[in-house]
Amino acid sequence: MSETPKAQADAVAEPRRIAGFHPNVLALGVTSFFTDLSTEMLIPVMPLFVTVTLGASLASLGLIEGVAEATASLLRLVSGRIGDAPARRKPLVVAGYSLSGVCKTAMAAASVWPVMLLLRFGDRVGKALRNPPRDALLADSSSEADRGRTFGLHRAMDTLGAAVGPLVAWALLRRWSALGAEGYRRIFMVSALPAVLAVIALVVFVRPPVPSAPKASAPATRAPFGDAFRRFVAVDALFQLGNSSTAFLLLRAERVGFDAGGVALVYLLHNLIAAVLALPLGGLSDRVGRRPLLMTGYLLYALAYGIAAFAPSRAGAVIAFVILAVHIALVDGQARSLVADLVPRERRASAFGRYHAAVGLALLPASLIAGQLWQRVGGAAPFAFGATCALAAALMFAWSLPAHREHEARHG
Repeated sequence: MSETPKAQADAVAEPRRIAGFHPNVLALGVTSFFTDLSTEMLIPVMPLFVTVTLGASLASLGLIEGVAEATASLLRLVSGRIGDAPARRKPLVVAGYSLSGVCKTAMAAASVWPVMLLLRFGDRVGKALRNPPRDALLADSSSEADRGRTFGLHRAMDTLGAAVGPLVAWALLRRWSALGAEGYRRIFMVSALPAVLAVIALVVFVRPPVPSAPKASAPATRAPFGDAFRRFVAVDALFQLGNSSTAFLLLRAERVGFDAGGVALVYLLHNLIAAVLALPLGGLSDRVGRRPLLMTGYLLYALAYGIAAFAPSRAGAVIAFVILAVHIALVDGQARSLVADLVPRERRASAFGRYHAAVGLALLPASLIAGQLWQRVGGAAPFAFGATCALAAALMFAWSLPAHREHEARHG
């Protein structure tokens, strides 16, 4: 069977693959593993550190998480546009991972919550710098036929780090439980080691792929990415409006009876399930399309948050985290694969910049709304709101990108 014109355009001169993957995909996976290990060591302790040690309110926690994630959104547009030049992608990715590592380590010295806000902002600026060019590198290191597996492997490595991180945090919390706030600060400092390893793997092993043939310049059109891309970005932004920080779900688990160590173990289970499922579900999307997996993922998110809202118990919290893990494996890699499918190769970094910017802008009110709803209405309210947004996104997706339109957009 002959390749589609789009698949032929994706062909690159590449080194020998390892276990079916471009070496860049494996190296970026290792980088994400160590980065998420570093980050997720802090996730179980950060809500407690901010609210108990630094004395911030739940509304302040929402402000920290929302501003940290979303105020760097415009920078995603800039890094995406700059990253359309292939030679600039790796330097941007290195700078982004390095900045995040420095800011996370510096959190150990925070004495008031506004300092945490500043450092979380710096951490998210690093993420904004790296994500669009990194995703463009991943897309360039794959073809349409294996793009789901590529992003699935990256999601699996990322989430495996997120699984190991809370386990390390749990072990350190047990060791340093008598130290109180000082124990939290030590965990922030220990997180520097995997952050450094992540940057080393990136610098040493990632080699930007070179197209096998010169590319024609992109046509100057008013809508260079096409209607299908814009519709999908709108759908996912609607979903993200209800996708508040995981910190709120972790606090929900703590309020129904889990101690700090128990919260870390539940979060470990959540991430292990997501890591195991990400690669096979990515491969499935290469065979059946991205749409059915994304639709199922949105619906499962609504179910998980519905349970968190209306079944507040230890068992309910565990079930919600398990379902949410399946949602992550279904949605994250497939969303990025679909973005790469829908846009021209030479505009991928810009497209990922726009996609990540839209997601980040939606996440600002998401966490602010969640914090206000919890404080003013009650602990169930932010999860009911999140479930409603996910259901609305699923319905909008079904209407705006039917199966035949996805096929036409991907294959021209």
